[in-house]
Amino acid sequence: MTDVSPARIQPPPKRRPPYRNLRVYAFDPSLSLRLDTAVINQMTLRVPWEDVTAGPVGEYLEVVDVDPASNCCYAPVDLDDRYLLAESGLDPDEGNPQFHQQMVYAVAMTTIRNFERALGRRALWSQADKEQGFQFVRRLRIYPHAIREPNAYYDPNRQALLFGYFPAVAGGRNLPGGTVFSCLSHDVVAHETTHALLDGLHRRFMEPTSIDSKAFHEGFADIVALFQHFSFPAALRDQIRKTRGDLASQSLLGQLAQQFGEAIGQFGALRDALGEVDPATKQWRQKEPNPENLAKAREAHARGSILVAAVFDAFLAIYRSRIADLVRIATGGTGVLPQGDIHPDLVERLASEAASAARHVLAMCIRALDYCPPVDVTFGDYLRALITADRDLVPDDDRSYRIAVVEAFRRRGIYPQGVRTLSPESLCWSAPPDAAARALLELLPVIDSVRAARHHGWSLSDDRQMIREGMEASARAVHQWLLSDHCRTVARLMGLSLGATAPWSIERKDGVPKIEVHSVRPARRHGPDGQTLTDLVIEVTQKRRGYLDPILQDQVDKQPVDPPPQEDFWFRGGCTLLVDLEHREVRYLIGKDIESAERLAAHRAYLEETP
Repeated sequence: MTDVSPARIQPPPKRRPPYRNLRVYAFDPSLSLRLDTAVINQMTLRVPWEDVTAGPVGEYLEVVDVDPASNCCYAPVDLDDRYLLAESGLDPDEGNPQFHQQMVYAVAMTTIRNFERALGRRALWSQADKEQGFQFVRRLRIYPHAIREPNAYYDPNRQALLFGYFPAVAGGRNLPGGTVFSCLSHDVVAHETTHALLDGLHRRFMEPTSIDSKAFHEGFADIVALFQHFSFPAALRDQIRKTRGDLASQSLLGQLAQQFGEAIGQFGALRDALGEVDPATKQWRQKEPNPENLAKAREAHARGSILVAAVFDAFLAIYRSRIADLVRIATGGTGVLPQGDIHPDLVERLASEAASAARHVLAMCIRALDYCPPVDVTFGDYLRALITADRDLVPDDDRSYRIAVVEAFRRRGIYPQGVRTLSPESLCWSAPPDAAARALLELLPVIDSVRAARHHGWSLSDDRQMIREGMEASARAVHQWLLSDHCRTVARLMGLSLGATAPWSIERKDGVPKIEVHSVRPARRHGPDGQTLTDLVIEVTQKRRGYLDPILQDQVDKQPVDPPPQEDFWFRGGCTLLVDLEHREVRYLIGKDIESAERLAAHRAYLEETP
């Protein structure tokens, strides 16, 4: 008998959700206690979906909620709980440790996503140290309640973020004696996560080589935290409405860690890109750019704030240029908005332009990391990296973004060395000399090996441990080439010293000066016109023993001493190579000379004057 039962139609295959929605504080808990900001202080982050276990523990992060000061361990949150999935996670709650875990995970993952989008590759943490066999570190550990003190920091030895909690002092909007949790500040979490990401990218940037070295780490971490404010739609619209579109006036968007700053006795946010609160009048005042402030700023956070201010000034100039037509339309050509609240439609359009400008500036700042020298980075180096990276991706600067950046840095007294003018064209890194470029291509077999294995690391879905292993294999090939006899003719152009006349303060192995191929990584960026720029970024470094006594330095440099005197510090040099794999050309050689007497003297002077 013929089967006449209806055919069963199979449902379409299930797919993983692209995002996991998690609720967080947009700024910190203190703003939820103010009538005018409570409504904008809770937001939902769209975190890239991944399989997680209780903690949360995912591909990049492992939240470990041990509280040594209280001698307890808090139960881990399970983000896959069906009720939490239905309600976008836990409600923001200062008193719930599981929400603390949810918040640090969500903010850290958002920061990681911003880096991966800008650089076109998956993020990797710094390798474990020598005692741990330089093994691959899959997850950064986050301790939301690690210490009972007003502090939070990234520990590179443990590959971990440690957040503190502490009683608030009297004054401000905090409950006197009430507990303030640094892990509930969006800015603090983003700042510390950026330290970890930057260390995974440039491990030598944490070394105190100059007055700019630590300041760059602090300033860059603040830049990332600050510009993530502009991804908060409700808060952005609210602040646009309150400032009538003038983002140069006091607003939450330019401030960092409001609750933390007030809780330790400051009269305002921990740091502010645009102004400060006068301790005497307790009134906010705008800080005017003063080039002399850079020479006076010695402490890392204070000096880093000048870098932040320069980048934020550039953003403001870009924002104003983007909204100029809107303001002309809204004002009938006068450029002066009428008194009262601005129209909601204008608020939406201004907010949209501010968010777009902020995304561009943040991506511009992150992409520039691939254009920095591998050691001893200065603010001037970073300016050149910014301009070069943006020119590569957007050759036609029709909106004059690069001019805005140069002008903002100039107003803050930030100038690069080794350039003749401040034109964007002069500030761009130069290509290596023709002879060196030809030699590099002729003697660099790793280009073809990487081209053959380029699938490792070019996709944001590749396994991160395989990416690391592929990068290490490429690094070994580069290392082998650098130590070949053919390389001696171009090593000095790369800031390295590999010949027979190399200073004896450089460590040797089997009579050959040692080098370190720190990284061989891909970079893929998408331009506004749809073009894709693909490069191979190679970082090579070398170190030599440094001595505070110049006479001893000269003696150790000129002749071998076995054993050599104990060094006072390590002095490093090297270069970053950007190689175009499609056209087989070395586009940039960004070096720091290991034999530079001027750099060595500056490093020595910095250490002598640093307590």
